[in-house]
Amino acid sequence: MKLRLTNKALLRGAGWMLAVMGLTAFASARAQEPQWSIGFYGGRFYDTEPAGFTQGKAGFLNQNIFALTASKTLWRSATLPLSLEIDGMLGQQWGTDSLTEIAVAPVLRWSSFPWKDTLQTDLRLGPLGLSYTSKVSSLERGTDGKGSRILNFLMIELAFSKPQKKSDEFFIRLHHRCAVYDLLNNYGANGEDFLSVGYRYRF
Repeated sequence: MKLRLTNKALLRGAGWMLAVMGLTAFASARAQEPQWSIGFYGGRFYDTEPAGFTQGKAGFLNQNIFALTASKTLWRSATLPLSLEIDGMLGQQWGTDSLTEIAVAPVLRWSSFPWKDTLQTDLRLGPLGLSYTSKVSSLERGTDGKGSRILNFLMIELAFSKPQKKSDEFFIRLHHRCAVYDLLNNYGANGEDFLSVGYRYRF
């Protein structure tokens, strides 16, 4: 009887140990997932809102941007391939006009698509953020010549990496400044839109 109880106790203890080891391994794996990123991107100004670009209605103008970007993961779902990041950028524009832009936005990242074992693809969406420019761009002024330095910052991004090396990530970003359909002002200007490509290192 004592031997039976001892065996049950040992089995129970082994079960608890395996459970603890499993949780530890899971926590360790989660901790090893990238939490920060740094990178850069460059792009060209186009003359429609993001919706117009996706419909093939955009025309490119002589205005360019080069930006440094960084992000930090704030939250990661335990059950879904979904996370929340805070994304910031510092960029310089040149061409028709010259100015500096700084922006920040919370960004949702979806990290699972059916082809993930061949090409890791992440969709990042940041619809509501804050963008500030060093001056009002001539491309952002309405018919009365007015514009605003502070506007909403919106970004839509597709990011790609090797499944076995997610630290190196290349991305295509739609970079957008707007008045949120005249909620911030009614100057009648669209804001700015850039189609850009870039690289980030995640760690």
